[in-house]
Amino acid sequence: MQKQRMASYKLATAYVTIALAQLFLTSINSMQINPPKENKQSSLFNLPADWEVEWSDMPDYDNWDEADPAITAMFKFRNEEDFEKFKKLVSQFVYDGAKVFDGNQQITKKQAWYPHNEQPRFWRYTSTEQHNPDYPIYIVSKGRYEINPTSRSLDRMGVPYKMIIEQPEYDNYAKLVGEDRLLVLPQRYKDEYDTFWKDDDPRKGPGCARNFAWEHSLENGFDWHWVMDDNIDGFRRFNKNMQVWCEKGFIFKMAEKFVSRYTNIGQAGFHYDKFVTTKDFRPPYTLNTRIYSCLLINNHIPFRWRGRYNEDTDLSLRILKAGYCTVQFNAFLQDKKTTTKMTGGNTDEFYAQEGTKLKSQMLKDMHPDLVELSHKFSRDHHHVDYSVSKQRLKRKPDVVLSGKTNNYDIVLKKVD
Repeated sequence: MQKQRMASYKLATAYVTIALAQLFLTSINSMQINPPKENKQSSLFNLPADWEVEWSDMPDYDNWDEADPAITAMFKFRNEEDFEKFKKLVSQFVYDGAKVFDGNQQITKKQAWYPHNEQPRFWRYTSTEQHNPDYPIYIVSKGRYEINPTSRSLDRMGVPYKMIIEQPEYDNYAKLVGEDRLLVLPQRYKDEYDTFWKDDDPRKGPGCARNFAWEHSLENGFDWHWVMDDNIDGFRRFNKNMQVWCEKGFIFKMAEKFVSRYTNIGQAGFHYDKFVTTKDFRPPYTLNTRIYSCLLINNHIPFRWRGRYNEDTDLSLRILKAGYCTVQFNAFLQDKKTTTKMTGGNTDEFYAQEGTKLKSQMLKDMHPDLVELSHKFSRDHHHVDYSVSKQRLKRKPDVVLSGKTNNYDIVLKKVD
């Protein structure tokens, strides 16, 4: 009997974390949240202590480490039915109808703050003006003419773009985005592409299309260009410990304004939202690391894409070895779908057939001085040492920073 009782207790134990002091005391009307603890500068981010100076004249960036709860209360339930009743009562009478104890938590261990943390899904960043980017955006796409998250996201934001596709898929993509947005990849870019390994494998990967985007932007007189994967499901601004969807293209314009101040940035890009935790402080950008999936590239650096696999990491490493900086924005994020979870693109061409071993090995062959290989969790991995890159941003002589925040006309609005 005692064992049965203990088992029933373990069946649905739920933890409700109640913080009565030093919490995220949120005012929905003003969005004012308790002041952060002192920002911690970690060597993890490879960033000088004066990052706040360099972020001058950029939008507000106010994030902090989440405080530990002052009090934690634990409730125990004998069965799932009791827990469901409790959850409904708490939602109705304590949290004003907001959902609690949901999300990616353990089945038998649930927690929630009181007062409830502000929920990003109820908010959007927008702007009075459209603020589209100055530089062209190219989406490289293959086999994703039925569901194409990146084009759908940019359409929703009103941001113009071109999509680079291959001729056999022209009609299908024309139905998706219209003929005026399509650029067909010339065959010579595939014929001349350096896959790095000299073998009989005819597959090229997306690098040849990315090289076409580079040359196309140069031919049209641009100093920079954006190139994006086709499986990005939206773009977010990270501020006040919340990742909030952006309704317009100002985050691209803000990133362009930042990189234009410096003489030694080779490329920049938005970090993955899943890698930026909302409970820990991190600076608005990270220097000298890999840039992937959503890239803003300096057209005048002496490189082009190469490699059948891991071409993004390879380009980042060559840029860093040449003494340029890379800038990975944490203030601006991309909601990147997991590559292997979506059909088309590299999933169909590479990973579904051969896993990850070859792509890791190619990167090791490209950069044996910085890359180590390992095998864990039933798959092959590579690890890159970016710590050897110590270069810092070099401001243009005519750039004078005010030391103030500039939010332009960006506003945070509540949505139903």
